[in-house]
Amino acid sequence: MIVCHQYRYIFIKTRKTAGTSVEIGLSKFCGPTDIITMHDAEDEAIRRSLGYPGPQNEYSIGFRHYRPADWRRFLLRRQRARFKNHMTAERIRSLVGKDVWDRYYKFCVERDPWDKALSLYFWRTSEQDEPRPELLDFLKSTKRNSLSNFRIYSIAGRVAVDRVLRYESLERDLDEVRSHLGIPEPVVLPRAKGKTRPRDAGPTKLIGPSEKSVIDRVCAREIALFGYSFSGATGSA
Repeated sequence: MIVCHQYRYIFIKTRKTAGTSVEIGLSKFCGPTDIITMHDAEDEAIRRSLGYPGPQNEYSIGFRHYRPADWRRFLLRRQRARFKNHMTAERIRSLVGKDVWDRYYKFCVERDPWDKALSLYFWRTSEQDEPRPELLDFLKSTKRNSLSNFRIYSIAGRVAVDRVLRYESLERDLDEVRSHLGIPEPVVLPRAKGKTRPRDAGPTKLIGPSEKSVIDRVCAREIALFGYSFSGATGSA
């Protein structure tokens, strides 16, 4: 995630929606006081190769914002609370304060839930020994909040951001946000966290009635909210 003070926005990172690529691209325009969260070593190497600012100000959380779990980690392990990837809108609002939350433009990305589920499946099983687990078994054993992003960008059951960009039209949507914020040039998206999914692994080919039923149930809110339909679109990550 990013909290950018110069352009007054908060980018909330959802799962399997090109969030890492968006964050790397946006970090080019961040200043030294902005909050940028850390990625894994491979993705940070991409960011360094581009010369963009990396993780910074992640630990700028005052003790007054600590929750009981934060205090336990601090007292027992001396681990400080920090901003991190996939942090919920509710948690971010509590950390940045109502004034910043209300004044800054907040946005995230959402994706076709069946396509997203396949992306998660291939990514999480990419390093497992063959054969991969059955898709249905994977879906049933995966936590709800990994399959659905709704909790990340909602508060009390309502969308809490100013705009939800669509993965299917990401470059266009992101450029509209960039223009709205006054960022001076297009945001270039590097390729991050890809290459784990076969190009022909689309939803209609791999998702049957049982798999679809699990995804429909878990992702019912975003399906209804954004009018997604099971079309068999093939993603690439």
